[in-house]
Amino acid sequence: MHASGYLLWIAAFLFCLGMLYWKENPCIGGDVMKITMLVDNHTMIDAYYLGEPAVSYFIEESGHKYLFDAGYSDVVLKNALAMHISLADLSGVILSHGHNDHTRGLTYLIKQKRQKMLAKPRLIAHPDVFLKRSENGAEIGCPIKKNVLEEYFSLSLSRSPLWLTDRLVFLGEIERSNDFESKIPVGTFQENNKNIPDYVVDDSALVYHAKNGLVVITGCSHSGICNIIEQAKRICKEERVTHVIGGFHLLHTPPEKMKKTCDYFRELKAREVYAAHCTDLNAKIALAAVTTVKEAGVGVELYYE
Repeated sequence: MHASGYLLWIAAFLFCLGMLYWKENPCIGGDVMKITMLVDNHTMIDAYYLGEPAVSYFIEESGHKYLFDAGYSDVVLKNALAMHISLADLSGVILSHGHNDHTRGLTYLIKQKRQKMLAKPRLIAHPDVFLKRSENGAEIGCPIKKNVLEEYFSLSLSRSPLWLTDRLVFLGEIERSNDFESKIPVGTFQENNKNIPDYVVDDSALVYHAKNGLVVITGCSHSGICNIIEQAKRICKEERVTHVIGGFHLLHTPPEKMKKTCDYFRELKAREVYAAHCTDLNAKIALAAVTTVKEAGVGVELYYE
């Protein structure tokens, strides 16, 4: 074979190899967000990770690495290790709200940080994330005090939206504008030695402005999944919503609320919905009648341009 022909053959082989690698790793190069579900109530079939009734997602976007919620235990660290995901160089940790099934995993992340974390990442949340909370006599709030976290993180506590990258936004305090969501308190919080009904005002979410519309990422949706989506639309000035991912707080949902939620999703016309964590089977079945509900669980990887 002539030398030039041999070189062309080598170039073609390397190009095909690169295309195969890109297919398996589409986040390599280009403007793409990748979400990996590190913690959820469920794990996927033949994906031998650990599950717990909690949430943590690893998000990579524009060279940044964010941990969205931290789960309840050290499961977040064990699953990250099993998936070969390093949490040593995080750009930040984002807390959807202050309940312990989203924040207690920080206890274990801090222990790791003492030894392995390379820098002081941001911690992004609503200012009420550290409220002392209880339900039925049990403490359910963030178990780590603010002053302790300040030793390990640079705190960015905001009621207003925060743009984390050019396309990824922390939504801040959610406007609760409809008449069917966030009407029942979740336990109480303490203020001036009084127990006050807790409507989880700190509950927030993320939105990614993809090329074809919005990708909404939620933790627990105490503020209402429909309210969250509407806020994402307002902030991004975009009506198209292609994907909704996370916990929807639809547990033993009253029929009227479930009907109005389904009506909303029918009109939304999202391409795919990954209902996870605090979304029970009856809610998933109801939603599946009006939109495309996909299976969610630990080990799921999602890519968005």
